[in-house]
Amino acid sequence: MASKEFARSAPIGVFDSGLGGLSVLQHIRQTLPHEALLYVADSGFAPYGDKTSAEILERSIAVADFLLSKKIKVLVVACNTATAAAIKHLRLHYPDLIIVGMEPGLKPASLLSKTKKVGVLATLSTLQSEKYQRLSTKLSTETGVEFIPQACVGLVDQIEKAEANAEQTRLLLEKYLNPLLAAKIDTLVLGCTHYPFVAKLIQELISAHIPEGEPIKLIDTGKAVASQIQRLLIERDLKTSNSDIPRINAYTNGNPEKLKHACIQWINIPEEKLSVSTFNT
Repeated sequence: MASKEFARSAPIGVFDSGLGGLSVLQHIRQTLPHEALLYVADSGFAPYGDKTSAEILERSIAVADFLLSKKIKVLVVACNTATAAAIKHLRLHYPDLIIVGMEPGLKPASLLSKTKKVGVLATLSTLQSEKYQRLSTKLSTETGVEFIPQACVGLVDQIEKAEANAEQTRLLLEKYLNPLLAAKIDTLVLGCTHYPFVAKLIQELISAHIPEGEPIKLIDTGKAVASQIQRLLIERDLKTSNSDIPRINAYTNGNPEKLKHACIQWINIPEEKLSVSTFNT
């Protein structure tokens, strides 16, 4: 189907394995406040980080089909792990749909780093993906930047449990940050959409280790994703003419109250602007 078959008033569909993609949804809402937004938390299959690429692709297609049944005009893969495993296949599967995924943030990090040492916090699946390996090797060759990867096993689970500030979360982050700080990084990529929700804690832990040093720059690519969506909508003449701020319709195959709480408390969506439902895909 051609672009002309998509309606300007159609919604933008956003999905993640759970609550992490809300960090991307927040940037999209700030950049494009008049667009209708649908969010899917595939919490019944979370986390994606410990699944095989085939399993992640299967889930990504199932969720994309659900969102397409809602007549979306844009599909946002608001998950670094799903982007790495599935976005190439999704674009082949839905060739006329605007599909935007998460970039690891390596390129902006390489431009910012003065010490040429960049830490990358991500899931093991993302770090092992062909997409990450290819990009990190290419940028290292071109810029001389050393990317120091750190898989954060268990961190997504902690954030999903709404325990971003719990002692267990702090201990996990200290464990994962220590080798990066010892390597003298000056830039840190948040390579999972869940991680911006612990950015404040990360900054606190960094400050405790290097109180006198230059602040380490954190890279959150959600804002760049929102800007890319805006550019593509304008390019394809699909930007809405709506002048009000519509409700956000959110779906989960997990706990709807948990998703509702996260939308209200984490990204400040007013309850009257929010509808949360379950889906069984």
